[in-house]
Amino acid sequence: METATFGAGCFWGVEESFRQVPGVVDTAVGYLGGHTQNPSYQDVCTDETGHAEVVQVTYDPARVGYEQLLDVFWSAHDPTTPNQQGPDVGSQYRSAIFFHSPEQERLARASKEKLQASGKFRRPIVTEITPASTFYRAEDYHQQYLAKRGLSHCHI
Repeated sequence: METATFGAGCFWGVEESFRQVPGVVDTAVGYLGGHTQNPSYQDVCTDETGHAEVVQVTYDPARVGYEQLLDVFWSAHDPTTPNQQGPDVGSQYRSAIFFHSPEQERLARASKEKLQASGKFRRPIVTEITPASTFYRAEDYHQQYLAKRGLSHCHI
């Protein structure tokens, strides 16, 4: 099994997108990329901890490739809006790929460059690509939040 970690706005809907992918064996939502140890949801919502809301994906590389996970990531959000997804504003909602290996970094950068060159977006892609640091699992009520409520997506 391998691990991939993505930040693409509010983690509820992003988690559900990854849970639907064959070969994804587990997901967990949490916080990564900040400077505060053991942050709570309330801490992260202050926009002062530096953390992004993320989904950590455990996947079977024999069944799904990292490139396919990148495709899900790109389609799950708008990578051109800095520190915002829809009505959610703050650095915790930033677009981010946190890589766990040099190969993931290479694939993420190539994928970003290819998408930018495609012309799909009028604005530049602002997704940060940085090494994964300590992942802090979010509170239990955030885990599989939409699935627990019989929902498949968030709509405001």
